[in-house]
Amino acid sequence: MKPSVSLAGLALFAVQPMLALPVYAQAADPVAIVDGEAERTARVAQQIWDWAELGYLETRSTRLLQDELAAEGFSITPGVAEIPTAFIGEWGEGGPVIAILAEFDALPGISQSASPTRDPVADKHAGHACGHNLFGAGSLTAAIAVKRWLEATGTPGRIRLYGTPAEEGGSGKVYMARAGLFDDVDTAIHWHAADENSAAARTGLANRSAKFRFKGVSAHAAAAPERGRSALDGVEAMNMMVNMMREHTSMNTRIHYVITEGGSAPNVIPDSAEVFSYVRHSEADEVRALWERLEAAAEGAALGTGTEVSWEIIHGNNPLLVNQSLARMMDAKLREVGGVSYTAEERAWAEEIAVSFGDRARPLESASQIQPYETTLGYGSTDVGDVSWATPTVGVTAAGWVPGTSAHSWQAVAASGHSIGAKGAQVAAKSMALMAVELFQNEELREAARAEFDASRGPGYVYRSLLGDRDPPLDFRR
Repeated sequence: MKPSVSLAGLALFAVQPMLALPVYAQAADPVAIVDGEAERTARVAQQIWDWAELGYLETRSTRLLQDELAAEGFSITPGVAEIPTAFIGEWGEGGPVIAILAEFDALPGISQSASPTRDPVADKHAGHACGHNLFGAGSLTAAIAVKRWLEATGTPGRIRLYGTPAEEGGSGKVYMARAGLFDDVDTAIHWHAADENSAAARTGLANRSAKFRFKGVSAHAAAAPERGRSALDGVEAMNMMVNMMREHTSMNTRIHYVITEGGSAPNVIPDSAEVFSYVRHSEADEVRALWERLEAAAEGAALGTGTEVSWEIIHGNNPLLVNQSLARMMDAKLREVGGVSYTAEERAWAEEIAVSFGDRARPLESASQIQPYETTLGYGSTDVGDVSWATPTVGVTAAGWVPGTSAHSWQAVAASGHSIGAKGAQVAAKSMALMAVELFQNEELREAARAEFDASRGPGYVYRSLLGDRDPPLDFRR
């Protein structure tokens, strides 16, 4: 394992001018508060990164966040929406309710140390390849900064941190939105680690997933093949039809899958097999239409192979509903904060990891820059989408990864466990804290955001979850 800059080293970049401010000024300056909490951000991010807990299994990560909030005087409501690892932490009274979202689940099947070259960690089969350890830590620091600002200024209002589990395929926020937990929220704020700093009004794709389970008949593959009916044949037939289906879908469609069970030995006809499939599109209704075709493919595959099939919907997210009023203000706050600056040691680390990107490498200087504001379609999906249909919502990305890094990669795991990642979390925390303070003070902005939100949803809007009425799949990662 190669040496790397630890998150603990983040204390080196604490903003020194803050130390010259009077105590009362520090308490009323959210940026100074976040700067003063750099050690906490780094410590919490590192601990959640070390644990790398999967969706709905994040027992230690959620406890850490709740304990940090409780120590700051937040009231904690654990286990909301019938999810043991979901929680709400709240401080304040009266006034507007501003929510900050916090994620903390890792991804299975990927492991990496905080080294700039490929270096899997033995016996560790999950990693923060989407930076949710940074997401949780940065949101925690932002919520604490806003709480201290409310307290110092005597401003009426409530700041809430929503601990939202299982974003990666578990749709934790959807169950929270479905339970009405955002109904009294004026505005929700979120962020994500990325390889750039941006507050662009970027929507995403709606998606739905399910595990399709085929049942067949076992037999000796050589001595009695006529007596068997291969469940794996059912899976493969379904996948073949789905792949042909891709040719006859619109441009914004994304379909992908992984075979999660396919048998144990080639000479045994498998009587059980499973494929985990995703469907995505920019419109939720189009996802529903595509899904009917996917189910028909599964039924046809079972009929053609003499097997039986059933399926369990695992997750489903609506697309992000962009709010331009909020996004433009968040862009202004991000530009006030600025991007991520590297130390000489961090730059050397970044240069080494950038070699692995090949043609995808981008100038390292872009980590310190803010991307132009624009309205665009992103091709990822997030359960923040359902929150955005429940209350006006705004997000930001910060360069917690080296420019050129792709999400869900070993390079993202490495940076998420490095001081560069924690610096990105600090940029996000400052931007979110400034945004929250603006919202508490700016009634005109809140009203404009609500008016835009109502217009975007349209008259007579009724929330429809892509999950239906199923319970949270608490064991889907076991």
